[in-house]
Amino acid sequence: SGHRRARAMGLYGATAGLSMVAGQILGGVLVAAAPLSSVFGESAGWRSVFLVNVPVAAVGLVLAARVVPETRSERPAPIDVPGTLLLTVSLVTLLAPLTEGRAAGWPVWTWVSLALFPFAGYAFYRVERRADRRGLTPLVPPSLLRLESLRRGLALVVPFSIGFGGFMFVIAVALQQGLELGPAAAGLSMAPMAAAFFVASLAGPRLILRYGSRVVTAGGLIQATGVLVLAITVWREWSGLGALGLLPGVAIAGFGQGLQLPVLFRIVLSDVPAARAGVGGGVMTTTQQAALALGVATLGTLFLALVPGAGMRDALAVTLLVQLAAVVLTTLLSLRLPRRVA
Repeated sequence: SGHRRARAMGLYGATAGLSMVAGQILGGVLVAAAPLSSVFGESAGWRSVFLVNVPVAAVGLVLAARVVPETRSERPAPIDVPGTLLLTVSLVTLLAPLTEGRAAGWPVWTWVSLALFPFAGYAFYRVERRADRRGLTPLVPPSLLRLESLRRGLALVVPFSIGFGGFMFVIAVALQQGLELGPAAAGLSMAPMAAAFFVASLAGPRLILRYGSRVVTAGGLIQATGVLVLAITVWREWSGLGALGLLPGVAIAGFGQGLQLPVLFRIVLSDVPAARAGVGGGVMTTTQQAALALGVATLGTLFLALVPGAGMRDALAVTLLVQLAAVVLTTLLSLRLPRRVA
C-alpha cells in the first residue's frame, strides 16, 4: 500500500512497455540469426522467434519458485468455468476473423464469427452479473467496474494499446517489405523508442507527485507529436528512409508512451481492494492484451488493404494518421481523470 504500491505499479508499467518494444528488437535479431535454418532450411528463420518463449519461461519458473511468496488461500475460490469459456468465445469470435479475414478473402465464417461476437459478449456479461449477485467469484465481477478509477483507466488503456499494437506490427512490415531492411535492422530501428520509453518511465514517478494525472495528458501530446513527425518523415523521405530518419519520430513517441502507460496502470488499480487485487490485475492485463491484438488486427488489416492500391508509403502514412487519432482520443479522455494519482 501507499508508496510501495505506487512504486510497484510504476515498475510494472515501465517493464511492460519497455519489454514490448525490446521484443520487437530482439525478435528482429533472432530472425536475422536464423538458428534453425541450418537444420530445417532457410524458411525456418522466422519460426525461430517462438523459441524465445523457452528460455523466458524457464527463467520465470526458477524465479517464481525462489522469489514469489506463497499466497495460497485457506478457502480458495473455485474457477469460474462458464465465465472463462464465454470470455474465450467472445475474444475468439472478435479477433480471429479480424486477424485472418483479409488474408483468407473474408469467407463466410469470418462474418458469422463477427455476428456471434455481440451475443457471446452479452452472454458473458449476464453470467458474470448473476455470479456477482449470488456472492460467487466471477472472472470479471461487474461490481469491480463500478470503481471510477478502474473504469476510466481502462477506457484509456484500450485506445493506447490498439494504437501501440498496430504500430509495432505495421512498422515492422513496412520497413522489411517496403524499404527492404533486414529483420535485425528493422528491429533495431525501434531502439530509440525503447530508450526514450525507459527514460520517461524513470522520470514518471517524480512528475506524478507534482502534476498528478496531467502527466498522462502531457505524454499523449508528446506521443501525438512523435507520431505526426513520423508520418511526415515517411511521406517526405520514404525512398531514402532509414534508422536515422526514423529516430526523431520514434524517440518522441516513445518518450510520450513512457509517461502514459505506467501511470495508466497505477490509475486502473489504484482503488481496487487488496482482496480483489488478483481479479483487478487480471481485468487490466486481459484488456491490454486484447486491445494489443485488436490493434494488430484492425490497423494491420487497414495497412495491408491499402498497400496494393496506394503503395507502401501512402499506406503507412494513412495508418500512422489513424494511430494519431487513437492517441488524440487517449489524450482527450485523460482530461477526465482525477488529478491525484494514488
